[in-house]
Amino acid sequence: MNVTSVSLPAFSALHARRQTGDFLDCYYVQADMPVRAAAEIITDFPGWARFLLVIRRIITAPFGLDNDGPNVADKIGIFPVESETDTEVIAGFDDRHLNFRVSVLAQDGNISLATWVAPHNIGGRLYLMAIMPFHIAIVKNALGRVGRATR
Repeated sequence: MNVTSVSLPAFSALHARRQTGDFLDCYYVQADMPVRAAAEIITDFPGWARFLLVIRRIITAPFGLDNDGPNVADKIGIFPVESETDTEVIAGFDDRHLNFRVSVLAQDGNISLATWVAPHNIGGRLYLMAIMPFHIAIVKNALGRVGRATR
């Protein structure tokens, strides 16, 4: 699957959150499916990614970081859904060290996955730097699975 880095599509609601110093990336793959279906595939992590989340839980537990997010009825995977339209699902939550949201967008036969992070402190910035290689691998794997699901 050809997963490509792109600019966040202009219609994304994540633009309203973005401020100087925030992290934002966006990748896309050719896939024609409803946005919620794509979001469900994206957040159904493979075993190796679930293992990384277990390691994250162990490492971050002493710092009191939230591993599960708020207890809400509507989630995609582990992420609480914040908003949903026919073309975009935004999910995520705010924590002590950073705020984050993921956006899954469907447009013109493409599915995009964007991640926005606003670190609150040095801990948030260090955490973001530490997870970046894993973040990219997970995103590319997730969008690859979306692309294969439409073939």
